[in-house]
Amino acid sequence: MVDPVIEIEVVYAAVDRQVLRSLSVPQGTTVREAVLKSGIGGEFPELDLSDCPLGIFGKVVVDPQARLIQTGDRIEIYRPLLADPKEVRRLRAAKAAEAKARNQ
Repeated sequence: MVDPVIEIEVVYAAVDRQVLRSLSVPQGTTVREAVLKSGIGGEFPELDLSDCPLGIFGKVVVDPQARLIQTGDRIEIYRPLLADPKEVRRLRAAKAAEAKARNQ
């Protein structure tokens, strides 16, 4: 008996281009397995698909090795942040406070 297949999408946005792949995978495939089967790693050799953070429709998947995909899922491959958003906000607030103190 043939395992049922499900349709999903895998997306990755690099700095200079985006790739969206639609593929059919067997039911019971995990998020990580689907990303590895997508072939996106061949186009972006700098990606470590075995360890990079993944999400589905904008929500981070905590354990992509265990989470099974569902029909219609859009798996997103996340790139590392260049700057920590909390640190950037902290520096911006400190700079604004310093400017306010100078103007008083």
